[in-house]
Amino acid sequence: MSARVGVVLFPGSNCEHDVVEAIHALGGQAEIVWHGAASLPAVDAVVLPGGFAHGDYLRPGAIARFSPVMEAVRAMAAGGGAVVGICNGFQVLTEAGLLPGALQKNAGLKFICTTVELRVESTNSVLTSGMTPGGILSIPINHFEGNYTCSAETLARLRDEDRVVLRYVDNPNGSMDAIAGIRNEQGNVVGLMPHPERACDPLAGSNDGAALLRCLLAAASGVRAA
Repeated sequence: MSARVGVVLFPGSNCEHDVVEAIHALGGQAEIVWHGAASLPAVDAVVLPGGFAHGDYLRPGAIARFSPVMEAVRAMAAGGGAVVGICNGFQVLTEAGLLPGALQKNAGLKFICTTVELRVESTNSVLTSGMTPGGILSIPINHFEGNYTCSAETLARLRDEDRVVLRYVDNPNGSMDAIAGIRNEQGNVVGLMPHPERACDPLAGSNDGAALLRCLLAAASGVRAA
């Protein structure tokens, strides 16, 4: 049976259907989960998609972290379930304390919508477990507040514990240490600013995102089997 993925919909999300379509195209099952739900359906993984949760009126993700469904997401993460936050979803994960650091405004204070090259730095995560270390991926970005920052102590820990999952080859937004994505200690929670769901078809210019989402589906199936 294929992996089942829940895609959380916050007011202001705008990438949930892109994620659902990408998961379906890769042979998985996906369903949208309203942020007001008190529990998750029977899913093997959760994706927090991109967009502008609650309008990002305070800070991106700062209000979304209080949504009822986040308690279930926290519980799933604590139990070893696969949780991935993409763009605004990454911001939600940092605000919720599921990942360290924060996302601030891009260097130059400009919205960036382009395709960038990423280098796979760690394969110890649910999103990169089947990738080749050092491999280069071409993935779109689409954000104004994607500049990752953290304390010097946190950065040292991320480096020492192999928790930087993806780095920009040519840093587009000023992110500390060119970080594009990180994981938690266990590797089952990952946040990244680039949009893999938008790079799942050669007609889109790249299908490198499909490799990342295949890793997620494989990891989710493995957790269920275990």
